Amino acid sequence: MIKEKDMHVLGKVIIAVLLATTISGCAGMSTRQKNAATGAAIGGVAGAVLTGGSSLGTVGGAAIGGVIGHGVDGLTGKK
Repeated sequence: MIKEKDMHVLGKVIIAVLLATTISGCAGMSTRQKNAATGAAIGGVAGAVLTGGSSLGTVGGAAIGGVIGHGVDGLTGKK
């Protein structure tokens, strides 16, 4: 039988592995792609919070955040 303490440790290990995988997945991305991904993540969380966890709000927030994040690169003057 798995103890509750062991489950917490396992959860932390899984989160660490997922975080490392996610970070390494961005290594070959351009700045604009990274900005779009970051914007989508932030927008998704914001949409979920503002709509009380609604799927439509989460997806809508992610879409809007991705578009804004993609456009941020143009505002900084970098090409």
